Amino acid sequence: MTNNHVEIWNKCLSVIKDNVTEQGYKTWFERIIPLSLVDNTLTIQVPTYFFVEYLEEHYIDLLKMVIKRFVGEKGKLDYKVVVDSSNSAGTVTVPSANRNFPKNPIGQPAPQRLSDGPINPFVIPGLKKLQIDSQLNENYTFDNFIEGECNRLARSAGLRVAKDPGKSAFNPLVIYSGTGLGKTHLCHAIGLETKRLHPDKTVLYVQAEQLSTQYVTANKNNNRPDFINFYQMIDVLIVDDIQFLSGKAGTQDVFFHIFNHLQQNNKQIIITSDKFPSDLQGMEDRLLSRFKWGLTADLQSPDLPTRTSIIREKLHDNGISFPDEVVEYIAGNVRNNIRELEGVMNSLMAQSLLNKKAVTIEMTQQIIDRFVRNTVKEVSVEYIINSVCDYFKISPEQMALNTRKHQVVQARQIAMYLSKKYSNASLASIGQQCGKKDHATVHHACKTIADRLETDKQFKAMFADIEKKIAMQA
Repeated sequence: MTNNHVEIWNKCLSVIKDNVTEQGYKTWFERIIPLSLVDNTLTIQVPTYFFVEYLEEHYIDLLKMVIKRFVGEKGKLDYKVVVDSSNSAGTVTVPSANRNFPKNPIGQPAPQRLSDGPINPFVIPGLKKLQIDSQLNENYTFDNFIEGECNRLARSAGLRVAKDPGKSAFNPLVIYSGTGLGKTHLCHAIGLETKRLHPDKTVLYVQAEQLSTQYVTANKNNNRPDFINFYQMIDVLIVDDIQFLSGKAGTQDVFFHIFNHLQQNNKQIIITSDKFPSDLQGMEDRLLSRFKWGLTADLQSPDLPTRTSIIREKLHDNGISFPDEVVEYIAGNVRNNIRELEGVMNSLMAQSLLNKKAVTIEMTQQIIDRFVRNTVKEVSVEYIINSVCDYFKISPEQMALNTRKHQVVQARQIAMYLSKKYSNASLASIGQQCGKKDHATVHHACKTIADRLETDKQFKAMFADIEKKIAMQA
């Protein structure tokens, strides 16, 4: 039996290569360096702790077999993690099958600070505490996130998470809503508040699309382990617009492992989506089930008092004042979302400053008319409910009753379907207004109506009569 560690490891590799995929071999074994063979213990060098975890989880039986075959019955395997040998990085030896890996070894090289723009996790594979750009917008704070009935739950949950990240019941915190209702603002506010209260925490905001692009690049460059290792060291990970991972199996798989690691180590995960998680298409069930572990909170279209407060706050921030009648007119006529409201405000302020004219009702009407012409007008859920009830000659109170009477159930399902089609309200909000039903009931109702429209001509004709009135309002 030879004591040459290089020769022994090459023999091990010859067997391993025949028992794993080509990609698996390139990813997990080509980067291993044999270091020594002492007292029946073969020591190999690996680049990250994640490497150790992955080898132990997926290839332990194969490794035991080759070690026993080429080192002997008493053969053992030790890993030496050398994070960056080119910079005299510190090393830590980890015995095989030992899952209690040290998390913060000393002596690692100082990590490079990341600049603005897309982050590159692979320039800082060291295990020392990360010093990275959190990619948070300093303007999106809790102070200028106006609270109202439309967002109270999500805002309160966000403050709770920032106070005690990773240790509350809100992990993950999933925030969902339609476009322009403040999801991105809120998650930036949570990140900034977390950094203020816990300056030692590593916080990172990343868009799901950006995460996917990074993964594709990492996979192409055989840097998948470093990619995973980087994200597993984040204390508070904020992933915006998770729906962009739909249909991207590779990114979903790697995010699944990142999610599990963060969750198990009491790290905070915050996710935003444009739909309730169960309504996301093209997402793996194992991910969707994990999104439900914590709290899912929606942001609804702002009501009149909230819209008024948002307008006054923006005017205050810009040192500008509008007449009360103008503020009331804007709040009463721009109802779809906050982004549209801010667009109208910005246009009015620009017109006023450039033309050196005071903002008047006439000027406001012209600006809003332009916005209304260029955007789909939202119909309120209340209007839809009333229209459907009028058609079936029942009252909204009757529609809300918990009854199996066919006419009431049918009216309620049609109202839910039309509300989803013509309003920006979330499924949870629609359900609440249609008899305090949950989002799953709304989802089922929409599917039921869609199926009937395809198969029942008589029902389709009746539905067209109901929809005609509502479509005229849109």
